[in-house]
Amino acid sequence: MRSARTIAVVTGSRAEFGLLRTIMSAIAEHPDLGLRTIVTGTHLLAPDRTIEEVAGAFPVEAIVPMHDVDDRTRLGDAAATGRGLLGLADALRRLAPDVVLVLGDRIEAFAAAAAGSIGGVRVAHVHGGDRAEGVADEAMRHAITKLAHIHLPATAASARRIIAMGEPEDRVHVVGSPALDGLGAIPALDDGAYDALGRPEVVVLLHPCGRDDAIEHDVAARVLRAATARGRVLALHPNHDPGRSGIVAAITEWSGPSATHLARPRFIGLLRRASVLVGNSSAGLIEAAAVPVRVVNVGPRQAGRERPEHVVDVPDEDEAGLARAIDAAVGSPRLGSVGHPYGDGASGRRVASVLATFDPRVHDVRKHNAY
Repeated sequence: MRSARTIAVVTGSRAEFGLLRTIMSAIAEHPDLGLRTIVTGTHLLAPDRTIEEVAGAFPVEAIVPMHDVDDRTRLGDAAATGRGLLGLADALRRLAPDVVLVLGDRIEAFAAAAAGSIGGVRVAHVHGGDRAEGVADEAMRHAITKLAHIHLPATAASARRIIAMGEPEDRVHVVGSPALDGLGAIPALDDGAYDALGRPEVVVLLHPCGRDDAIEHDVAARVLRAATARGRVLALHPNHDPGRSGIVAAITEWSGPSATHLARPRFIGLLRRASVLVGNSSAGLIEAAAVPVRVVNVGPRQAGRERPEHVVDVPDEDEAGLARAIDAAVGSPRLGSVGHPYGDGASGRRVASVLATFDPRVHDVRKHNAY
């Protein structure tokens, strides 16, 4: 009888863990796979310390600190990546997995992919081949693709980009986005939970784009003014990328209802009650399409990502344009079903199946360009 393949899943942020969770469950439940969980990155940062959310769901085998809380700059992120690479190499040496799995385009995923690929451990990459500018996301995502041995893109278009980068077609498996997994089982917030959040019509989730704090502050202030003029608003705090302080300062000065973190079921339940999600999170282009809820996408952070029909873009972050787009969304009828390219909500099981059955000769640790 073949021994189970061990899969080390590296999670570095609250948003990415929300997507990884169903994959991790599918790995843990598969008879031919064993899950090893490595926690790093912003999970370890106050005030939320979302490592507790991870540890409440899965045993944590390794913890790798990366970030210096006093240096949240892009060069600080470069230093954090170096610390992560060292710590993740040690974790992989100790756990000795067959595969290290990462998702997306953050520095935590890049550090894990580099540690695995350089260290001779197969790297599986979920959501490669996408387009979205983020902070340094476009470069990080495609660099991880070139480090990875098993490609698990969310869409057919992303798979074509991976193949165009010289990755052999038989290493590429379209699995859909795990962001859609389990959404149908998450109900709308009940009245009590919705009341506790201020019954918002407009949910604002704006992440930094790596710009100066002052610029991020000004953009967030414009978004909040435009949103407040159109209905009841709840502002969610951003992720921990450089520029976060400016957005948090704008939320604090605005003094309306806000939340530092909503666990995924609560966030999805909120979207089922709200009229519009305003901001620049990938959730607006992926999860919101499946809820469905209207989205006003702000600025360049998601530039290039595939867009379902429920999204209205305001690329120049202009306050008048934001106001018009939010006003139209709040005043429109509730959406019916929305077509999107992100799969059918069974991504976790597909990923586990690929990991359990891949041919090591095809997904060899040696890399070669296909052209």
